[in-house]
Amino acid sequence: MQTTHLLASLIGSRICHDLISPVGAIQNGLELLSLEGAVRGPEMMLISDSVSAASAKIRFMRIAFGVAGQGQKIGRSEVAGILDDLSQSGRITYDWTPTGDFQRCQIQEVFLALLCIESAMPQGGVISVTRADKPGCNWEVSGPALAARPDPALWRVVEGREDGAAIAPAHVQFALLPALVGDRHGELDLLVSEDSLTLRF
Repeated sequence: MQTTHLLASLIGSRICHDLISPVGAIQNGLELLSLEGAVRGPEMMLISDSVSAASAKIRFMRIAFGVAGQGQKIGRSEVAGILDDLSQSGRITYDWTPTGDFQRCQIQEVFLALLCIESAMPQGGVISVTRADKPGCNWEVSGPALAARPDPALWRVVEGREDGAAIAPAHVQFALLPALVGDRHGELDLLVSEDSLTLRF
């Protein structure tokens, strides 16, 4: 991995590491309060749901933007658990079909692809993740997304037709995904149809 990518990943890992512990402590505290019956009502439910959503997002971001060590693996149950938790608080759900254990660097790329597709789904919907049976292609991530969203220029960055120098922080995944794929194996394809987008890598 190039030095700039590594530094960015180290920063992402550090931020997520520092955030996950206090969020986890809040979750544990809420569970204890619930068991003791000390606090009930919609306020408690709102806090609990918000903390759960924050925890799921941090775990997702830790993989998407953190350091993917050589040889590190992630099991299907962990990936599915993160995506299931994310689905509880939004309009987007995930259809994850691959089985077995996966290289963490591969899941990092998949999670970045999910972020790209999500940002182009104004109505929400289901994002499908499959292992592709095609030469030079291991993964397919697709959803009911529009190439005009959030900005056509971002998809040109994904395709390598523009650089990502002017990308806003909210869209950093559009620059990081092709950079990582290019560093590791160099093949990333975008398939566009009238009502869906598919990323293959």
